[in-house]
Amino acid sequence: MPVPWFLLSLALGRSPVVLSLERLVGPQDATHCSPGLSCHLWDSDILCLPGDIVPAPGPVLAPTHLQTELVLRCQKETDCDLCLRVAVHLAVHGHWEEPEDEEKFGGAADSGVEEPRNASLQAQVVLSFQAYPTARCVLLEVQVPAALVQFGQSVGSVVYDCFEAALGSEVRIWSYTQPRYEKELNHTQQLPALPWLNVSADGDNVHLVLNVSEEQHFGLSLYWNQTGPQIITLNHTDLVPCLCIQVWPLEPDSVRTNICPFREDPRAHRNLWQAARLRLLTLQSWLLDAPCWLPAEAALCWRAPGGDPCQPLVPPLSWENVTVDVNSSEKLQLQECLWADSLGPLKDDVLLLETRGPQDNRSLCALEPSGCTSLPSKASTRAARLGEYLLQDLQSGQCLQLWDDDLGALWACPTDKYIHKRWALVWLACLLFAAALSLILLLKKDHAKAAARGRAALLLYSADDSGFERLVGALASALCQLPLRVAVDLWSRRELSAQGPVAWFHAQRRQTLQEGGVVVLLFSPGAVALCSEWLQDGVSGPGAHGPHDAFRASLSCVLPDFLQGRAPGSYVGACFDRLLHPDAVPALFRTVPVFTLPSQLPDFLGALQQPRAPRSGRLQERAEQVSRALQPALDSYFHPPGTPAPGRGVGPGAGDGT
Repeated sequence: MPVPWFLLSLALGRSPVVLSLERLVGPQDATHCSPGLSCHLWDSDILCLPGDIVPAPGPVLAPTHLQTELVLRCQKETDCDLCLRVAVHLAVHGHWEEPEDEEKFGGAADSGVEEPRNASLQAQVVLSFQAYPTARCVLLEVQVPAALVQFGQSVGSVVYDCFEAALGSEVRIWSYTQPRYEKELNHTQQLPALPWLNVSADGDNVHLVLNVSEEQHFGLSLYWNQTGPQIITLNHTDLVPCLCIQVWPLEPDSVRTNICPFREDPRAHRNLWQAARLRLLTLQSWLLDAPCWLPAEAALCWRAPGGDPCQPLVPPLSWENVTVDVNSSEKLQLQECLWADSLGPLKDDVLLLETRGPQDNRSLCALEPSGCTSLPSKASTRAARLGEYLLQDLQSGQCLQLWDDDLGALWACPTDKYIHKRWALVWLACLLFAAALSLILLLKKDHAKAAARGRAALLLYSADDSGFERLVGALASALCQLPLRVAVDLWSRRELSAQGPVAWFHAQRRQTLQEGGVVVLLFSPGAVALCSEWLQDGVSGPGAHGPHDAFRASLSCVLPDFLQGRAPGSYVGACFDRLLHPDAVPALFRTVPVFTLPSQLPDFLGALQQPRAPRSGRLQERAEQVSRALQPALDSYFHPPGTPAPGRGVGPGAGDGT
């Protein structure tokens, strides 16, 4: 059935110095023992057959303790294998017994105990080593002089160099004598993992990262500890040319079969280059990370934003130590920007290429699609126009150095600030134009809004009698049907009483004139009499005027506008037919138009429009509308039922009633 496979990611680099191990020179195993002891190692391994325990014929040597140590066995200075040194500590066990006869004593002598009680002791010590899938047994011969033989005491140790082992593996060691007088001594040890080996998980993938020296070749084996037929399915994205398969039976010293079926597989080579990465180490060194060893040629090139393909440097820099293009088998395989981390996102910078000649001669040129433009230059290219600024930035240290070697250097100089400065005036002009356009539109909007609201009109009159007040109210109501905003004291009696006539009129006049409105002086015989009094005496004498007569109060503000010539354009006069002739209005107030109503209604309404407003074709229609609304009030005022017409013939210049 399909099983998951390991995705290998190998990072090549120098081995970190983590463990400080003793080095053993030479390929041969060796043994040495404590002072006073003598020892010898058999030339070849023996069969691992402990045998049964037999009674000791007398004092014998027996293993009491095992001690291990990691060392390095080196063929050359950089060719070393990990090895496990084993030290066996020995002691004298048992005691002398009186032999019953010579035959029995002789049997003990054959077992390694000599007849004199002061004779030396000899023993054959076996070391059995197992670390999957390896198993070995070696034989050590040890002799202890009689002077060191003390019953129950340690006599020293014998050291064996050494059993080869792999870091991260579990090893088991047994020690016993031949023949075996006691139970074998055993020791189990888990060797530490490779200090330069790291296994990490990335989602469903497992990354095995090895860090070994650049000069060292190594092989990597992943094996399945399975029995019986197995079908292993590999994902095609995991195939690389150096992925090999090794198969062997789980038996000691078995022959292993190796096959590397993907060396020429196009998919494997494609996966190899997809996994390869370029990495900049310093300004003069780079690193190509790839799952497999591969021959490649590197070259430095440059590419403009949006440009394709990458263009070679002219003149070229040394390519031995840097790359953005990697070619293999005369085909471009990899292209990366090594300075992406330091430069950030792609920008419209200018690359300056510095070449160095003999006697410290230096020249600078800017890389452009058309070639390398010398700086300074009078050409019409972008780099030539910015040449002076680029040289200043280079001298002031504002450019980033990307590469440096004996032949030259490469610099990246930002140009965004010059582009911003170049367009600053354009943007300023655009902003000023937009501001002016907005102001014009705002003024037009305000004018249109004012036109839609209608022009403000303040209606001033003298309250001669109640009938005349009703006539004024009818005129004000008729004007409100037009685009006019009419203010009259008849509709503001509460504010007039609270503020007083002078304050109320002053506020209304100021607001009307500030809004571009018009003040309408509606003359009547009473108003003419009040104006004459003001013009003669400068003050208004006491009279039978009510508390709401704003006309008398307004003369103190109106007369200065007429006397100082500010009235034209802001004031108009009006009077009613058959009530007052225009010539009866004092000459000072005739400096502004004075209209008779309703005979001159069209001209009166035209004067009430905005000063620059075009004459509307509907002006006559509006005049007829106002005349119809005003006519009932005129009839009621001049022809009241059963009474003579009020106000008729009152005051100077009164009409004749015809």
